[in-house]
Formats: sequence, structure tokens, C-alpha cells
Amino acid sequence: MSTISQSPAQPAIPNVLGGLVRRIGIWAHAVAAYWERRAAIKALQGLDDRELRDIGLARCNIETAVFGGAANPEMARLR
Repeated sequence: MSTISQSPAQPAIPNVLGGLVRRIGIWAHAVAAYWERRAAIKALQGLDDRELRDIGLARCNIETAVFGGAANPEMARLR
């Protein structure tokens, strides 16, 4: 009969460092999403009023539509 010795498992990354890496990842994702939304707003603002009307937007609703607020139920379809 053979015996197997077991040593306590060591975490690959200590909890403090793992939490920091996770927070940096969350922050980086939030910044990337923000810049993507800003680019969408800039592109929509480049359209003329007729083109905006064709897609169901008024110029004053561009940011609301991009950031996901649905003052108009029809705008909820844009998400």
C-alpha cells in the first residue's frame, strides 16, 4: 500500500492581487465601452436631420438612444 502526501494548495495569485487585477479589468472594460459609445454619438451627430429621421431619431435624442435610456418605447429596439 502506498501513501500519497498532500500539501496545502497555494492560490495562483494572492487575493489582494487578484482583486486588483479584476478591478483594473472592470475599469478598462468600462473605459472601452464609454469610448465606443462616444464614437457612436459622434457618428450619429455627423448625419443630417433627414438621415436621423429615417432611422427614427431626433438630434436631441442621440445621447439617450446611445446610452440606452428609452424615453420613447420605440427607442428600446435600438439596444
